[in-house]
Amino acid sequence: MYGDRAKLRGLLEPGARALGFELVDVELSGSGRHATLRVYIDGPHGVSVDDCADVSHQLSAILDVEDPLPGSYTLEVSSPGLDRPLVTPEDFRRFIGETVKIRLREPLMGRKNFTGRLVEAAGDHVVVEADSASGGDKERFNLVFENIDKARLVPRL
Repeated sequence: MYGDRAKLRGLLEPGARALGFELVDVELSGSGRHATLRVYIDGPHGVSVDDCADVSHQLSAILDVEDPLPGSYTLEVSSPGLDRPLVTPEDFRRFIGETVKIRLREPLMGRKNFTGRLVEAAGDHVVVEADSASGGDKERFNLVFENIDKARLVPRL
């Protein structure tokens, strides 16, 4: 959620929004000729292949003009899927009550991974109700946004 990722998000978000889509997340992986920029979008009625093509065309134009990435790369635009990433505080607030999987950068009470019900999303943290370290009982954990490395919804089956 920081560094180049935040800059790319800030650069591309207006382009997606102009076409009526929410920019959910951006990921930059690989390097050199094998670099890939993945952009995840969502819309009020979901996302079609044509929507992805339209947004890809729009974002390609922005990337060509701004040239934020060195070298060549492949741009991929898709829907976030059922295991949607949670990136912004607004994402977390929208999905209160859902089951989430969160990985921290630095351990909290000896743990980096938490899977449980998202109970609260406040100014600088979220509260997740998950199994305690000893297992069995549920416990509430305050997870600071700055320490969250990755967060995703757990799909309902």
